[in-house]
Amino acid sequence: MKRPLLLLLPLLTSSVVLAQTTLSGTVRDAAGQPLPGANVFLKTTFDGATADSLGRFRFSTRQTGTLPLLVTLMGYQPQEQPVVLDGQPHRFTLTLREVRNQLGDVTITAGAFEASDEKRSTVLTTRDVQTTAGALADINGALNTLPGTSRVGEEGKLFVRGGAAGETKQYLDGLPLQSPYNASVAGVPSRGRFSPNLFKGTVFSTGGYSAEYGQALSAVVGLNSYDLAPETQTGISLLSVGLSLSHQQRFERSSVALTGDYTNLQPYYGVVPQRFGWTAAPQAAGGSVALRQQVGALGMVKVYGAATRSALALRQPDPAFDGGRPVALRNNNEYLNATFRTPLRRGWSLQSGLAGTRDEQDIRPDVQRVHELEQSLVGRAVLTNDSAGTYWNLKLGAEGLLQRYQQQYQPDAAEALTLRSGFDETRVAAFAESDMAFTNQLVARAGGRAEYSRVLGRWNVAPRLALAYQLGEGTQLSGAWGYFYQTPANDLLRFGQYNPALRFERATHYLVSYQRIKNDRTLRLEAYYKDYAHLTRYVPLGLTGNVLLPLAPASYQSTGRGYARGVDLFWRDKKTVKGLDYWVSYGLVDTRRQQRQDPVPAVPTFASRHNLAVVGKYWVSRLHTLLGGTFSYGSPRRYYDPNRAGYNQGRTPSFQDLSLNLSYLTSIRKNLTIVHLSCSNVLGRNNVFGYRYAATPDATGSYQGVAVTPSAPRMLFVGLLISINKKRPADTETAPE
Repeated sequence: MKRPLLLLLPLLTSSVVLAQTTLSGTVRDAAGQPLPGANVFLKTTFDGATADSLGRFRFSTRQTGTLPLLVTLMGYQPQEQPVVLDGQPHRFTLTLREVRNQLGDVTITAGAFEASDEKRSTVLTTRDVQTTAGALADINGALNTLPGTSRVGEEGKLFVRGGAAGETKQYLDGLPLQSPYNASVAGVPSRGRFSPNLFKGTVFSTGGYSAEYGQALSAVVGLNSYDLAPETQTGISLLSVGLSLSHQQRFERSSVALTGDYTNLQPYYGVVPQRFGWTAAPQAAGGSVALRQQVGALGMVKVYGAATRSALALRQPDPAFDGGRPVALRNNNEYLNATFRTPLRRGWSLQSGLAGTRDEQDIRPDVQRVHELEQSLVGRAVLTNDSAGTYWNLKLGAEGLLQRYQQQYQPDAAEALTLRSGFDETRVAAFAESDMAFTNQLVARAGGRAEYSRVLGRWNVAPRLALAYQLGEGTQLSGAWGYFYQTPANDLLRFGQYNPALRFERATHYLVSYQRIKNDRTLRLEAYYKDYAHLTRYVPLGLTGNVLLPLAPASYQSTGRGYARGVDLFWRDKKTVKGLDYWVSYGLVDTRRQQRQDPVPAVPTFASRHNLAVVGKYWVSRLHTLLGGTFSYGSPRRYYDPNRAGYNQGRTPSFQDLSLNLSYLTSIRKNLTIVHLSCSNVLGRNNVFGYRYAATPDATGSYQGVAVTPSAPRMLFVGLLISINKKRPADTETAPE
């Protein structure tokens, strides 16, 4: 009888060692509300879990004996209690008490306009983008009504606080966009590639932004896409310039959204006279697919892909060409973005992603031929722990970029001579950042970012610091300082990579801002100073006609400098008049810089000293109609006039634009239908953006010039938008979303 017992003894011992104890329960605050994200774990072990959206947690452990069970969540007092791990299930109801302020209550706002986090100032939403008169449902057009921006009508891009368009970086779900704008040619404004319907929120930061953002000297635009589509719906848009179809299908834990777009301005140009001689009006066709899959209780996988084909051809006014200078463009663009986020253990969460871009352009100015191909792959991973400590959190991240840029240039299509240039870039970056609450009123954010560029063969280190102090309910004072680096633009790197003296361009930001948000009214005042260093300069070999001859790589130097300083004011009021939502933004910028071909420091041609925008929207419930208007003003811009002494000494007339729109809500077979009408520059002001001059003087010794103006005084737009939703009838009593 003893022998069988001896044989069973190892099995009994093994069963004791392998026995598991299951711990589960809920975490709530003093008011009984669930606390998602709370970190519950056994002290001195790796066993634990993160509370889900209902505050529930569950995990198992093979530990034995008695160990402390620890519960932490930033902004709450940690709770610790002993637990006997005896192989039996244990259930807990845990209550955390709040201490000081949560970091979200006092928020770093210096430089940032936030529309995705309700704890911050909701300044610009998707609806704002769609209904702002003059924006034509373009994200960048709507952002141009905010302070800090300059309206550069011939570009259509974002120029922020004396910085060029390339100094503003755009991110989609945390991943940097390599080609955020549709392709265009000089003098023809471009639009953003992405529809505002894709995004649940837009963050616009005009300076002093987080260390997680790099390669941006002036500003950052963060585009955050929707998770699961809220419902199954089909959209049909019949437009005066084209057609758009969309369908989104919602499942229990996933969704699929498909879109198709076609734009052709030829019929429109046939009705509305144009100043340019369009030989082929702008045309574009594209489509996209968005897949969303929920993983676990809080995890999410997103995949978004889009492709666009576009073309145009015209004769631009140019004193060197009778009847205008011919130019044509073809562009093919493909983009794929995949992201994954999930909570991990002990308060950590992961957000990662991978994005690929292929952008190909064929440009034909006159007899010349330029072919450009840019391909890139960027990856990113960010770890965040909001329970690292009672009064602080921690964010760690890394990025990697592989990029290839190639250009082929033919001075004359009839000649075999082809000049080739380009570069292969590998860039890596890492950052760390922490938000810290010192008191109920004082919060700080400290971080740093480091980057390495293979093309430049250099590292940079960028420390950043921000502070926010709560003065009273809804009122706070913020400040920020930091270094911001960027590699030179592609057209500079394709030659400058052969010069070992080339460096990262750098801007140092200093900001202080006052913000008050109360009773649906927002007041924001911000002063800033931006110091530029190591801007890229070069000396061209000369000009032939209007064609810049190849550049001497040895002339590239990182010796350019500059500054931008000013004050921005923003006021928004949704309360005073029922149904009326309006905002006023004003920006004053004093800036000079010396870069590229500038022989001396000068005011950039794209910078306006004074910029004003007044935007209003009024909902007339009796007529089921939303009325909108935008007035924009930009003071005269500088330009180079070879007939006058000095550099950039010419001044354009001021820019003025009054745009109006109207959205009427009705229904077709109980499906919501919106009739949308809009008109830009309704007063027909002849806005001038600059001048083009001949490269050589005429018989009188003068350089002939021609004004750079819009292709037409006004832009008219008519749209019929139908939303087919079988489960939800049309609501014409509420302003359109």
